Amino acid sequence: MDLKDKLVSSFFAVEDYLEDSSPLHEIRNEAIKNFEQQGFPTKKQEAWKYTSLNSVLKHNYSLFPKQETAVEYHAIKPYLIHDIDTFKIIFIDGKYSSHLSQTTHEGMDVCLMSAALSKPKYRIMIENYFNKAANKESLTSLNTAFATEGAFIHIPKNKLVQKPIQIVHFSTGSEASLMLQPRNLIVVDENSHVQIIERHQSLTDNPVLTNSVTEIFTNKRAIVDYYKIQNDNLNASLIDNTFIKQKQESIASVHTFSFGGNVTRNNLNFYQHGERIDSTLKGITIIGDKQHVDHNTLVHHIEPNCESHQDYKGIFGDLSTGVFNGKVIVEKEAQKTNAYQANNNILADDKATINTKPQLEIFADDVKCSHGCTIGQLDEEALFYLKSRGIPEKEARALLMFAFSNTVLESVKINEIKRRITKLIAKKLGVNIGFDL
Repeated sequence: MDLKDKLVSSFFAVEDYLEDSSPLHEIRNEAIKNFEQQGFPTKKQEAWKYTSLNSVLKHNYSLFPKQETAVEYHAIKPYLIHDIDTFKIIFIDGKYSSHLSQTTHEGMDVCLMSAALSKPKYRIMIENYFNKAANKESLTSLNTAFATEGAFIHIPKNKLVQKPIQIVHFSTGSEASLMLQPRNLIVVDENSHVQIIERHQSLTDNPVLTNSVTEIFTNKRAIVDYYKIQNDNLNASLIDNTFIKQKQESIASVHTFSFGGNVTRNNLNFYQHGERIDSTLKGITIIGDKQHVDHNTLVHHIEPNCESHQDYKGIFGDLSTGVFNGKVIVEKEAQKTNAYQANNNILADDKATINTKPQLEIFADDVKCSHGCTIGQLDEEALFYLKSRGIPEKEARALLMFAFSNTVLESVKINEIKRRITKLIAKKLGVNIGFDL
């Protein structure tokens, strides 16, 4: 039995836990039918032309961990942003860990998806928001069918959340191979502001496949500042699907830092429903070995007087492969749109590969839209200059790569994340540069 058949047959085991009256009963059934019809994406599909999941799907994944594994705080501490005070929502092998989490609410709703789905007080919100931003592509539908756990965050009106919220999913390796499907729903009401840090991390070298879906709703004048740190083990693969719906005068930014893992696919989708909306998508990818990172982005400009800014930087070594497929759609009504997209890449080794495809679909006539991509190597003249000033070649190359990445780092609003990413970049480049941010 292949993984697709195993998932479809196992779906009914999930449904056994839910009553037919559950508000998600029909949604789940429709979703599994979508997945059964479409199957896993292949390279025959244009959006997956450069990314194959064959090596990822060959494992006999456990879909439901058989037992809970105890994990102590010292084992997960290195993967947390712990130098600043944060709320923490920790999952171990797909299950919420109350003793590792810290979720004092401060007037906001922070709970588990399972609790939100079962409590009458959340039913209206679930009906209004759950699965309302996510598309019906096969992997999103698969997650919808199996969605039982994840984080539900509701920030009420006029609320400035004082501390960032960390959502971290750990896999322990208690199973020979494990598939996880977390589902997050984040609703930020008007005039509110929240910062969120997300990470998926395996604690062993056992194969892990995570198919994650996050839906974010930023209402009028809301601000969402979101960070994804991807630095997993080489036997862990991640398919990350994020959908953001924005209303007028809202600001949403997502920074994605991709350094680890086997195959990583980031599907990031912004939908602008209102005027004077600002959307920011930025990322840094530094990979080597045979790693593969694919960024697939969409910004849909629907109404006038809005902006979007995309800036993705990639450094690829060894036999690694990068993919950037960025699409901007500007509808006829979306006059006065300002959309910027850039993808710049450095091939540090001759056998590394990058496939980049910026796309603009513009149906309005009064807009400012630009896109561009570059693929090359480090500037030899700049490298020579640094070496002539007594800087060893390895450190000189690292300094140039830091400078190359800086347009992304400079927009990070949490200093501890800047420091953490700086250290991760230095580690990936194999240097110890004595400066801090």
